[in-house]
Amino acid sequence: MRALTTIYLFLITQVSFATVAVETVNKKPIPSLTSEPVGLGNFMQMFFGLFIVVGLIVGMAWFMRRIGNMGGMNTGDLKVVGGVSVGQRERIVLVQAGDTQLLVGVGPGTIRTLHVMEEPIATKNPGTTASSGFAEKLHTAIKNRGNT
Repeated sequence: MRALTTIYLFLITQVSFATVAVETVNKKPIPSLTSEPVGLGNFMQMFFGLFIVVGLIVGMAWFMRRIGNMGGMNTGDLKVVGGVSVGQRERIVLVQAGDTQLLVGVGPGTIRTLHVMEEPIATKNPGTTASSGFAEKLHTAIKNRGNT
């Protein structure tokens, strides 16, 4: 059995060496290039395609932003009032459901109620979510930059 395997491997290597030898003998020289491989037309086609792809991305982002709030969660009675990160993947979030506020611990794969508030915590803008704080700060920074 071992002798057959050795003979088989020897024959395979000899056939592969013979194939390489025949290919090197029959190889023709590469003709020189008569024209540019990449011309102005190819560059224009590439940039036009890139322009279309970037335009589609921007258009889809605009479209998703426009229809994002149509059946959204912001119009319901469930709102995220605030939150703080307490670990790499853990957060504590204050959620308002109707008139009740819940302090919720959120981790990977788990959500636990930590506390139900007796009295709701007053917020500056009761109709906004926690993410609107950035918009307010940006608007204030732009307004202050224009005044100086």
